[in-house]
Amino acid sequence: MKPEPHCWPVRVYWEDTDASGVVYHANYLRWFERGRTEWLRALGYDQDKLMREVGIAFTVASIDIQYRRPARLDDQLEVVTDIAELKNVSLSFSQTLRRVAAPDEMLAKAIVRVACIDSKTFMPKRIPALGW
Repeated sequence: MKPEPHCWPVRVYWEDTDASGVVYHANYLRWFERGRTEWLRALGYDQDKLMREVGIAFTVASIDIQYRRPARLDDQLEVVTDIAELKNVSLSFSQTLRRVAAPDEMLAKAIVRVACIDSKTFMPKRIPALGW
């Protein structure tokens, strides 16, 4: 059963912006990373616990990101994370960043493929049955 999309709130701070007051492009990647972590946490899984007790970790294999509109200082945003594709040893996420005040206005969209790896050997490992 596929989990529901997960929304994680983000506030844009001064440190997130460049000299023009627009969010620096690399911060979108940080926010998408946190969105995936919070998605997993909302399902009841802690990444550290998965490494220690289940012996797996997830590592980013590829990212395709499209920047559509700028986020600016003090914007209230949300990262929406959803599963796009689930395979034996990889998982693709569809993630969007949007303004809370205008949820139909997409600021950025990414397809992020993560690989499941053995937490000790870093070799690919089948994704265990985690209930999603």
